[in-house]
Amino acid sequence: MLCKDFLDSQIIALRKISSDISSLDLRMLLAHVLGVESSEVYFLKSELTDTQIKQFNVLLQKRINHCPTDKIIGHKGFYKYEFIVNENVLSPRPDTEIMVEETSSIIARENIDNILEFGVGSGCIILSLLADNPNLTATGIDISNEALAVSRANAASLGVTQRVKFINASWFDSDIEAKINERYNLIISNPPYIPSAEIETLDEEVKCFDPKIALDGGNDGLRDYRQIAKLSARLLNDGGFLIFEIGEMQKDDVINIAAEQKLSLVDVLHDLSGTERCIILKK
Repeated sequence: MLCKDFLDSQIIALRKISSDISSLDLRMLLAHVLGVESSEVYFLKSELTDTQIKQFNVLLQKRINHCPTDKIIGHKGFYKYEFIVNENVLSPRPDTEIMVEETSSIIARENIDNILEFGVGSGCIILSLLADNPNLTATGIDISNEALAVSRANAASLGVTQRVKFINASWFDSDIEAKINERYNLIISNPPYIPSAEIETLDEEVKCFDPKIALDGGNDGLRDYRQIAKLSARLLNDGGFLIFEIGEMQKDDVINIAAEQKLSLVDVLHDLSGTERCIILKK
């Protein structure tokens, strides 16, 4: 069976059992099996082999069981770049791209040459900024060694390894400032911000396949903002920027937390759905 006919038959079959799986998901899974780009799948003239169909069906069953497509195929496009992902890191979200885009503009406009990120994960934020700004160097902190392994692989893939330093630590460590031992003109973070009690209400793709440590923001979802704001007030040079991704309805709380540390609001950015997604603060 040709790829196009096979995919069309799969789309029809899936409509009867799931509305969560898109035709793009199916194209990406089949492309992964065939070793081609998803945009090429419909135009291939070769017949699928029985082995290829079996391999596809194994991947499709994982997707039916709510595993995100990017976690199945091991990579995801974010901003301008492609990133390795696995169960040890959050899947990069399109909502975060607005923060990267605006931060990259600030870096260029302010001639910032060194930045710090709290909570590196896959590295999609800090490494995108490094790839965009060839004179930039960066430090990334994450408590998970497994996540940092993914970040290092992505840094190598993007050719920025020599410009980034990774620190395996928690921002709650008593000696975290000594471990960092630098001052910055820009700090960025997309910290855990889901209240603990709400974790079980999240979609299965998130609560079952993203690391809980990257989701759980404590009782009120604000635990990590408090600590990072406190540290940033000491680690930022005067006039430096702190840029946070925030969850829904968290803007006012995070602005107040920042104000307690003498960090003032510069701007609030909205994602493509109009949700308040990012706040820019200044020391």
